[in-house]
Amino acid sequence: MLKKSILLATLAFAAISLNAQTVSFEEYNPPSSLVVPEHPTTRAKFPFIDVHSHQWRMGEKDLDKLAAEMDALNMGLMVNLSGGSGKAIADAMKNIRENQPKRFLVFANLNFSNLDDAWGERAAAQLERDYEQGARGLKIFKNLGLSVEDAQGNRVAVDDQRLDPVWAKCGELGIPVLIHTADPKQFWEPFDAENERWLELKTHPRRKREDNDPAPWETMIQEQHNVFKKHPNTTFIAAHMGWYANDLAKLGTLLDEMPNMMVEIGAVIAELGRQPKFANQFFQKYQDRVLFGKDAYNPDEYFTYFRVLETEDEYFPYYKKYHAFWRMYGLGLPDEILKKLYYKNALRIIPDIDASIFPK
Repeated sequence: MLKKSILLATLAFAAISLNAQTVSFEEYNPPSSLVVPEHPTTRAKFPFIDVHSHQWRMGEKDLDKLAAEMDALNMGLMVNLSGGSGKAIADAMKNIRENQPKRFLVFANLNFSNLDDAWGERAAAQLERDYEQGARGLKIFKNLGLSVEDAQGNRVAVDDQRLDPVWAKCGELGIPVLIHTADPKQFWEPFDAENERWLELKTHPRRKREDNDPAPWETMIQEQHNVFKKHPNTTFIAAHMGWYANDLAKLGTLLDEMPNMMVEIGAVIAELGRQPKFANQFFQKYQDRVLFGKDAYNPDEYFTYFRVLETEDEYFPYYKKYHAFWRMYGLGLPDEILKKLYYKNALRIIPDIDASIFPK
């Protein structure tokens, strides 16, 4: 009886010990023991233009408070992509002109309701009115291609010809189109241990898609590129580096094929930070084609962008493990490339920015 009790106690202890040694992927996040030089960077080296920000109800925003936060980051100008249309544009521009006329620009958005054969002409006319009120670009959200339907209930492809008048109008007005198409390719791949976005899909299961939900990833990305090629006189900015930040060689090929295509780095800095050598080569070659963007506005998160772009720090973490479980390295970009990324490229393609607040 005693031997049996000892055996049961031993097995119970072994089970407890084994359980103590088993942690989930989500739980495993040890602090690094690596001791290397660190240069946390809370302020950009040069004033920068964030071409990818979202500020809702901008007509009611306290722009002085927002500008003070921007000053701390050395953000010279913020482009609000969530400008809306009509009265929303008018209200935003009134607030900007009366309070912070040099610090903000607004991009208009489209209303895809009642999309029929005459929709393009109506939308282009509204866009021109928004331009006259002060909008200086057009933002296309990812709902185009994913969830927008026409009056008959059919999926509206990104390259649907009914949208052509809008793209042409942007070229005529000389304003860029910042377009977000689809999501990371891994969202369409099997949800298993070989998917780099496994943790994100586990914590955000609604992001998982199949090839018929609503179409294959490759199909939607090709639709976007079809638009770029069909409208060479319009400048397009592919949001999130066109979802090719993890394949810069392919992205370079696309930039070579489409001279009117630009990209911005919002929400993909972790991809650049894990390939510092190749990313540096990419920026050397395509230094005139990349813009600074952040996407979700959170001042503390800009620090990671500055550190990746400006320093040569090694093996530091990203701020969201479910986006990037790996560590990153600084690119240490030279000043001239930083200036182009931070503001010169944006000054070249977005009209009516007050350049006086940026270095020559």
